[in-house]
Amino acid sequence: MNWESVNFDWNHARAFYVTVQEGSLSAAAKALGVTQPTLSRQVAALEAEIEITLFERVGQRLVLTDSGAKLVEHVSSMSKAALQFSLAAGGQSQQIEGSVVISVSQLDAAFRLPKIIAALHREEPLINIEVIVSNEPSDLLRREADIAIRNFHPTQNDLIAKKLGDEVIRLYGTPAYCETLPESPDAADLHTMQIIGFDRSRAVTDILNDQGWNLGKDNFQLLTSFQLLQLGLCKEGLGLIFFPEDMGDADSDLVRAFEQAEPLMTLPVWLVCHQELRTSLRVRRVFDFIADRMTQNLRV
Repeated sequence: MNWESVNFDWNHARAFYVTVQEGSLSAAAKALGVTQPTLSRQVAALEAEIEITLFERVGQRLVLTDSGAKLVEHVSSMSKAALQFSLAAGGQSQQIEGSVVISVSQLDAAFRLPKIIAALHREEPLINIEVIVSNEPSDLLRREADIAIRNFHPTQNDLIAKKLGDEVIRLYGTPAYCETLPESPDAADLHTMQIIGFDRSRAVTDILNDQGWNLGKDNFQLLTSFQLLQLGLCKEGLGLIFFPEDMGDADSDLVRAFEQAEPLMTLPVWLVCHQELRTSLRVRRVFDFIADRMTQNLRV
């Protein structure tokens, strides 16, 4: 191979590819953790190295040139190869030190992870933990995280998953609020009951109505996807919330609504990791530690 024919810097090519993927210099700079002027200089440097104009400015937008568009597929393959190299290299690490990134939901982060991370830190003080908190799944194949806790089984062949148990979901409210409710959730008169919802979709309403409830949009006058705000609003007596049984039963400010009713739903809890990283001693240690501690809060 004639290595002298490779006349560009990979970092510059990466800057070009991420700009294409993110749609703007500002978004790409944020994704790469650099300043926008730095990213702009990297893209300009690539254009100078390969002597091709990659972008044109149209108003406030960057638009790929025809030549730039033809190179995207090639730099995409380079990006995937670099990612696989990084994963394979990370999987070879046999040091029980370094960083591990965990992606978890809001409730897991607030109620389950603190004690687990504290115990892990006492046993493995050289492992640095970074936690990404989001109810949207992180892309483990793109190294957004090393380990994730999810309520669904991954379908990608490059991921491995271990089922930790099942999470039982019920409705909870303050004792005073629950005293205002009828004895049965399938009672005809539920029009004044409030459930603090996630969004304007009918998904939750349909789940309850399929179980014999009679609810409409008037039962969901407060909406937020931030579950800690849901909890705060619930404790102010403004309505019921969907809450995992282990968390709700442990909170002295909450009681189960409709105590005799069956759980609304049961969700599987999966611990997920990229198969390359499973061979890393530190990632495997964190994976196994979380698996052992999380099962104590779930139905097996």
